Order: sequence, then structure tokens, then C-alpha cells
Amino acid sequence: MTSSKILAAAALTGIAFCTAASAQVVSMATGAQGSLAYNSGQAVAVVANENGITVRTQPLVGYMPLLNSGEVDFGFSNGAEAAFAYTATGNFDREHTNVRLVGQMFSLTTGIMAPCDLGLETVADLKDKAGDLRIASQYTSSTIIPFYIEGILATEGLEYEAFKQVPVSSFVDGIKALGDGLVDIALVSLNSGAGQEAAVKLQNRGGLCYISAADSDAAEAALDAVLPSGIIVSLPQNENINGLQQRGASIVRVPWMLLANADVDEELVYNLISVLHQNQEALGNSFGAFKAADFGAMAPKNTMPYHPGAIRYFEEAGVPVAQ
Repeated sequence: MTSSKILAAAALTGIAFCTAASAQVVSMATGAQGSLAYNSGQAVAVVANENGITVRTQPLVGYMPLLNSGEVDFGFSNGAEAAFAYTATGNFDREHTNVRLVGQMFSLTTGIMAPCDLGLETVADLKDKAGDLRIASQYTSSTIIPFYIEGILATEGLEYEAFKQVPVSSFVDGIKALGDGLVDIALVSLNSGAGQEAAVKLQNRGGLCYISAADSDAAEAALDAVLPSGIIVSLPQNENINGLQQRGASIVRVPWMLLANADVDEELVYNLISVLHQNQEALGNSFGAFKAADFGAMAPKNTMPYHPGAIRYFEEAGVPVAQ
């Protein structure tokens, strides 16, 4: 073959590759602007677009049914909601059996907090005082939140019904109610801005402290029965982290997952997760939560199965699939 023919063949190959890559146009539900799903989706879209997969993000709310029907290709959910959606349990009343896991993006760490002057160091400390304590409940616009709280209480055999329940509308509203003294206990994410603001309001009460969950095999099982995919993590005292300044605590960690419709092409899912797995730094530059991700453990155990394209990539990359 002459040099000119070799160059022509190479050019045609390049054109074919670019055409195939650009043909991979996918839709991704990202939640409302400013939400965790939105920020995650924008970061994933940036990295995917830079690597030949065109992602069109759609800021949708309540999009699990659209994922199930195939009206959107990809979306996000925490691991507990993925399990609930697949089995029609928890905060889902219909099975979404046509949705698959693609991989964990990063972990979400959270726990229940109370004003430090209440002296509530562990969930066990709540047993004799529960009837006098006000706890944020219902979370009408974020119905997964009560399962976090119930799961943490379950590590010591406690239930919501033992407390004075104060309805709130959202996760942030629960934290604000805590800072305003309207409740004694609410769920607060590690390092959340709303939690830090609430702690400032409660400076005269010592700020906010995490209430440590029980940490044992039995406690893990009790948590998983209420909040599937949740695990208990023990964090040391840290004067720079809200809620841990006075002492360490055992709180809850749940995976934040990328999901796909089951009928999305296997090769496309393979290509997308490979791009993400190999570009953690770029993802972190777009959204800081990715910086602390463990990309060697992107496939944690869940009731919802993994997409075949993701499994194939993880097996090739040596990432264990914990099913």
C-alpha cells in the first residue's frame, strides 16, 4: 500500500471513530438546579462530552418512572432509593424493574444531630428521654429522609413513634428547625452548609453534636433492614468538622449511584463508566464531591442489579462487583 493510501485509510478510520463517538448521544436526568443530582449530572456530562459521548442533561424531578420506561437513559439516586424503586418498598409503591445500576459516584455521609448541651452522645442515650424529645419527621418533599433517621434509631431498637414528631417539608427545613430550636433532633449531612449555619445559631448551647449510632454487626443488619445499602462508619473527633468537634461519632454512609435504563446499549454503558472511572480528577474539578470518591469500589452491593455493560467494564478493570 502506498503512503498516500495509508494516510487516506487512517483518515477514514479517524472519521469513522469520531462519527461513532458523536453518535453516542444520551439523555441524563439531573434533578432540579442546585440539587445533588444536578451537580453530579453536570460534572458527568462535562467529562463524557470531552471524551466522545454527548450527554444532554434534563433537570427533571421524580424521574425514576422515566428511567424505567426508557424516556431518559441515565439518572441518579442514592443506593437506598435504588433498592426501594426496584422492589416497590420504602418510599416507592411501584416496581421499577427496568432500571439498572451503573456505578457509585461517591458516598453520602450523614447522621442525626442535637444541640450539644443535651448531652446525647449515642442513640442509646435517647431511650429514656425519647418521649420528651422533638424529632423532625415526614419530610414531605424528600420522603427518603425518614428512612435514614429510622435506620439510625433502629441500631438501638428505637422507633420514630417513641418521640414527639414535628413535621417538616424538606431536608434543609429539618436542619433549619434544629437551628431555630423547633426540634431537638434532625438529620444533617457531614460538612453541610445548612448544618454549619444551624450550629452557629446554637453557639450558646455548645453548637451541634452528632448522636452516635450503635456500631456492631447487629446494628448494621438493623440499619440495612430499614435503609438498604447504608453502612455505619466511625469518624474520629475533628475540631474542623461540625458535629465532631467535641467527640467522634458513628454515622451513616450511603452510595450515590449512576443509574441507567436496562435497555440502554451495553457498549454505551461500558464506554460511559470507563470514561468516568478513568477521569476522577476531571470529575472532581467539576464537582468537588468526586474528589473523595473511592473509584476502586464503584460497585457496592444492592438489590437493584448492575447493567451488563457496567459489569463487563468492572471485570476488565479489576473493580469488584459486590452483588
